[in-house]
Amino acid sequence: MSDLSPFLNPGPRTKPNTLALAHLSRDSIQPIYLNDTSDAVDGYAEGAVLNTRFGSFPHSTLLDKPWGSQIRASVVDTGSRGRKLKLNNGAEPENDMEDAGSGVVTTKDVKTASSGFIHILPPTPELWTTSLPHRTQVVYTPDYSYILHRIRARPGMKIIEAGAGSGSFTHAAARAVYNGYPRDAQDTRGKVFSFEYNQDRYEKMRQEISDHRLDKLVQITHRDVYNDGFLVDGESPEAECVFLDLPAPWKALPHLSRQKPTPTQLSNSEVGSLDTGPEWKSPLHPGRTVYICTFSPCIEQVTKTIDVMRRLGWMDIEMVEVAHRRILVMRERIGLNIPAGERGSSQTAANATEAITKLKEIEGRFKNQQSRTRDVDVDMEDNEDIASNAKPMNGKKEPDSPSDEAEDETSNKPWMAGRLIHRTEPELKTHTSYLVFAVLPQEWSEAQEAAAFANWPCGNESKVIGSLDKEARKREKRELLQGKKRKKDPGTNSEGGRASSPKKSKAS
Repeated sequence: MSDLSPFLNPGPRTKPNTLALAHLSRDSIQPIYLNDTSDAVDGYAEGAVLNTRFGSFPHSTLLDKPWGSQIRASVVDTGSRGRKLKLNNGAEPENDMEDAGSGVVTTKDVKTASSGFIHILPPTPELWTTSLPHRTQVVYTPDYSYILHRIRARPGMKIIEAGAGSGSFTHAAARAVYNGYPRDAQDTRGKVFSFEYNQDRYEKMRQEISDHRLDKLVQITHRDVYNDGFLVDGESPEAECVFLDLPAPWKALPHLSRQKPTPTQLSNSEVGSLDTGPEWKSPLHPGRTVYICTFSPCIEQVTKTIDVMRRLGWMDIEMVEVAHRRILVMRERIGLNIPAGERGSSQTAANATEAITKLKEIEGRFKNQQSRTRDVDVDMEDNEDIASNAKPMNGKKEPDSPSDEAEDETSNKPWMAGRLIHRTEPELKTHTSYLVFAVLPQEWSEAQEAAAFANWPCGNESKVIGSLDKEARKREKRELLQGKKRKKDPGTNSEGGRASSPKKSKAS
């Protein structure tokens, strides 16, 4: 089995013992781990079976298929479905139908059903966000794509994530910083350092990361970052990007500092003191600018977070709200002659002519009905003449033959009929959240200041306005103007006079 994660390199075809996504509909995706066993599983003689509302799909029909293939449902012998009957005393009967699927069934033996189909897709962070089991409120694709862009996540970077939750942002961040698997512990490549406080979510998250073969790129730690900070095994992860999805991010910000915060900086962070030992270790990269983003659903959280950020020296603080809506583009068919029930159709008059024709038809029927009630002995032939002279409601003549009707349907393509319109979705597909971005400049030591002063000395510049007095600047300005004047008028001498030239005699 390959050590590469299917999220990074799924390969051209489906493989056993890997994650795949069954696409049922646009908003319904189900993750499955493909199993290549030929023995009975849960009473199914066909082995492992995926059951959906569109039918049953044995895993044998999903293996070794190109990604994106359409898989038809199969006729599956349900057998006992793994259910075992129990006696009243709790003992299991001898004949529990364990041998219902003892025979080996190959893909060729499975018959295709007429119930439906699915598509088999490779796992990606976007599809995983749609299909993952929700343990907490997740960060959706419109949010984390913008977050990764704003915090400058690139291959080779190191990201700190606090509040792993369901792992939506973790998978996207691992793909963003991936530049190869590390060869050893000293190999500095892109990595995600994820922290989770809840024990159950931490265990499930660690299992998912292992199953998805991302454990070399993601290091998840069970910790309370409010009190214990972001160091990993006592060492700094040297992160350049930070994402905090916490209920109170201002409590974790004091740990994300270049130097140990002073009591004044900790005044509004609700942290009494930082017991960090004799030596302060910052989890941030000392030689690079650090970008941070906090994810908060309430504006009160944003206010406290920004207050603490300003005290700790963060700069370029900005709050952003992402409102994601889909735009549905369709054709709207309007007319009284459109059959009822068609998608995108509206049975109203398309124009004034059609409306008037419909009113005349209704008025004609009303008058005809009144005449029938007044004269019972009216001749039937006259009624037929009246009905034959009535125009159709759409103002067009009826086709003379079925062939003419077929030609009209062929010439008027239904998917091209109607007016092209667009509408936005009535509801947001993401939850309300406020994103706070900030920048912490790189650490600048005295040695770096001395080296910069040696390369660009301050006060010893030449031909700079700050190094010249007022009289020298005026003299340079006069000389510059005189030089321009001489170039413009070459006949001017150095004393400012014009050289004399002999006058030309006029021709007599």
